[in-house]
Amino acid sequence: MTALPDSPKVLIHASLRPAQGHRFQPTGFPDIGAGRYTLPNGTEMVLVESEQSVANRLEATCWDESAAGLPDALTGMPYVQVDIDGDPAVTTSLHEAHRLNSVYIEKSDFRPKLVEAIGYDKKSKRPPNLKALYKALLKYDPNSLVHGCFLESIAGQLRFARSLSGFIEATNIGSVHFGGVKNDHVSPSTSESADDKKAKDGYGNVPFHREAFTAESLDAYFNIDLQQIRSFALPEPANEFLYALCWYKILGFLEGGLRLRTACDLDLVELRVTRPDNGIEIPSRTHLEETLKTSLASLEKDGHLASPSTTIAKYTA
Repeated sequence: MTALPDSPKVLIHASLRPAQGHRFQPTGFPDIGAGRYTLPNGTEMVLVESEQSVANRLEATCWDESAAGLPDALTGMPYVQVDIDGDPAVTTSLHEAHRLNSVYIEKSDFRPKLVEAIGYDKKSKRPPNLKALYKALLKYDPNSLVHGCFLESIAGQLRFARSLSGFIEATNIGSVHFGGVKNDHVSPSTSESADDKKAKDGYGNVPFHREAFTAESLDAYFNIDLQQIRSFALPEPANEFLYALCWYKILGFLEGGLRLRTACDLDLVELRVTRPDNGIEIPSRTHLEETLKTSLASLEKDGHLASPSTTIAKYTA
């Protein structure tokens, strides 16, 4: 864990199973329902958790809700805290869906400081300096180096993909159709007319349909893009920090309960590295936490991180 493996990427596979029973509820979309698809050999599949959803859950491992701050292992990791109309505890770059591209950060007094750190001049005909972008993100929000960044509002070329991605899918699925009723003990029946105001307002008994699934296997996949991390051309302690942070997020997600929804509570069965196949060991949480603290201390000492590490961005609604 002191250096990146000699490989373009690290691929990780986690076998999962329902914590109780056999059914699980995948991500659902209002217009299409669950993401079902068929492999060329006819195997029926369902997308349990998309890349975007897994990214949100991976980011959540970097925040201690009970303490309203970073977990101990990440103390000193820079991020931007948004002060909205005098309230400094509304949101942060770790919570916003687009991180530093959040409208609350983009329209705050932090934007000029970020533009200056990136060194971009829109009057110049020269393209943006991406190396300066990576250094600026390391300084103010290294989480963005893991989960991707796009700052088109500053310059259209300021964007790059996720260094860490993941998804969960189920193989050889079966559908479980069931339903229920929202009971109204005060006014149990209403007109079935579409223009019945009482029904529209939520009165009356309301039957509903649900669909869950069973599957031969449930699998989570993660991809750490080492080639991209190297392309940032950051100091070696930064590479160590980003690589350890990726593992910290993966293990935090898999070992943190995996209760994705009310009807989707999963257990981790097995975790293994599938690429490279030269025996990379799964790091322990203890070793990861030590690596994160050591690399952060080294980066702070050499002046690569913002001081103080939490940058306050003032936004006025």
